[in-house]
Amino acid sequence: VQLVESGGGLVQPGGSLRLSCAASGFTLSRYGMRWYRQAPGKERELVAGISSAGVTTVYAESVKGRFTISRDNAKNTVYLQMNSLKPEDTAVYYCNGGPYNSWGQGTQVTVSS
Repeated sequence: VQLVESGGGLVQPGGSLRLSCAASGFTLSRYGMRWYRQAPGKERELVAGISSAGVTTVYAESVKGRFTISRDNAKNTVYLQMNSLKPEDTAVYYCNGGPYNSWGQGTQVTVSS
């Protein structure tokens, strides 16, 4: 089982990024998946979650209306579209899920002018 995040980087406030989580070693379509983030000196927090078929999504209040989680089970990939980014969105973003509740290595998102 492996989860590999990509798509992070440096972006100006108000900008957009799309994170990807490539899953392997298990059947993605059987599992709900989640994105978490951890900022320096803070606890890891849930950002968004999506059900196995993609019908149900949940979001942290701080990202509602700005972030969108989605999935393409045929491509074994989960996405996080992040719009209207703010400096407080700066964090390492992690993908989570699968049969063993696995974690990826994380991808850094920095929002700064």
